[in-house]
Amino acid sequence: MGMTSIQLDRAIGSVLASAAGDALGSQYEFGPSLADDVTPRFGEGVFGHATGEWTDDTSMAIPILDVLARGEIIDTSTREEIARRWIEWSRTAKDVGAQTRAVLSSVPREFSEVDVRDAARHVHERTGRSAGNGALMRTGPVALGYLNRPAEDLAEAARALSELTHWESDSASACILWSAAIRHAILTGELDMHAHLALLAPADSTRWGVLIDEALGAHPREFMQSNGWVVRAFQGALAAISGATSLVDAVERAVRGGGDTDTVAAIAGSLAGALWGGSAVPLGWKRRLHGWPECAAGDLVRQAALAARGGKPDAEGWPGADRLAQAGYSTQGTLARHPHDDGVWIGSLGALDRLPDEVDAVVSLCRVGAKQVPEDRVSVEVWLIDQPDRNPNLDFVLAEASDAVASLRAEGRRVFLHCAEGRSRTAAVAALYGARHRGIPVSTAWTDVRGVMPRFAPQEFLRDAVARIVDHRQPEEA
Repeated sequence: MGMTSIQLDRAIGSVLASAAGDALGSQYEFGPSLADDVTPRFGEGVFGHATGEWTDDTSMAIPILDVLARGEIIDTSTREEIARRWIEWSRTAKDVGAQTRAVLSSVPREFSEVDVRDAARHVHERTGRSAGNGALMRTGPVALGYLNRPAEDLAEAARALSELTHWESDSASACILWSAAIRHAILTGELDMHAHLALLAPADSTRWGVLIDEALGAHPREFMQSNGWVVRAFQGALAAISGATSLVDAVERAVRGGGDTDTVAAIAGSLAGALWGGSAVPLGWKRRLHGWPECAAGDLVRQAALAARGGKPDAEGWPGADRLAQAGYSTQGTLARHPHDDGVWIGSLGALDRLPDEVDAVVSLCRVGAKQVPEDRVSVEVWLIDQPDRNPNLDFVLAEASDAVASLRAEGRRVFLHCAEGRSRTAAVAALYGARHRGIPVSTAWTDVRGVMPRFAPQEFLRDAVARIVDHRQPEEA
């Protein structure tokens, strides 16, 4: 089964929003719940993580994501690779969960999967418990490798990965249900936590059905007490999503719940991203995201896309290719100054190779190669499809793109705004930037942008969206 662009956006969202929740919740970890009118902000984490830096939640998910991005499945060989990378990471990590550290530190230097599982079982037997939330926090990417495989195969993969560090059955059950919910959300766009209870044993299925019902419609703060326990973390994350109106709302609700905020928000983000898509993650969040192993948001997007596609790029080589071509047009591309801001250039993909020296930031409204934007430029990549009904978050994305240009300009940067052909998407965002941030009447903004773009041909659905966004803001500005 092929993936639609909307499904691919959701698959990317499951990774991207999880990392965003992780980084956003980092500075609030172990703190009290926040009032509903408090907007969480990125800041330095409790364990010294920098602003926008993800923590162990995302760092432990990345080796899983990398395996799936090669088109491989979760089996003995890949689980050993994942465990090896976890061990290497743990030696220099700023923070490692107590249960996870106890297991990884007791694995012999030369090991097999059996040794890792034995270490997890021995820690469980010694302490009498191992149902922390440390396996659930990293389970987000697992579903991406099983979108075209039976749910039972996904359940087995989720269970086996959980048991590498957390032997208790509650951890495995939570990972199975969450991974299955992510898969269901990516494929259908729906939240259904009951759909896969049959993947558990009958007694566990009944118990988890009750736990799910307790969380639906609740607030995450109701589960703050002991949310380092996988059951409460699961319920807190589900409460955050079930009462949310958007991806941002879901992640922020998770952080407001208090307690183990980075982990609950990472868990919530993985499912919220699968519901609303990566295009619902604010560009300001994406710009901040970074972490082990020297990755940024763009790296997560590319790996998630490959994982969802079984390790295969599309016909143009995206997302693995270093460069993408501007099909059908001169490699010189279109390049012109924005009519309302001399610090903004607008054009097409082909112009990336001849940018003026003054340009130090690029806002891409189309897919770009992994190394196509010069390394010395800030790169902001926007998920915007130039076809009607292919953008579930269209108005949000257009507003975010124009706001990103404004933010970069406020930082004193010179910006190049482009799409593939310099015809439709660039025209729409350029006009919206003029109307939204330069005080230009929208009709004049369109006319002036047309005057500098030789291939000006915005799609009607983009024109309509720009009008909606501008009209929505008018009462506030009056």
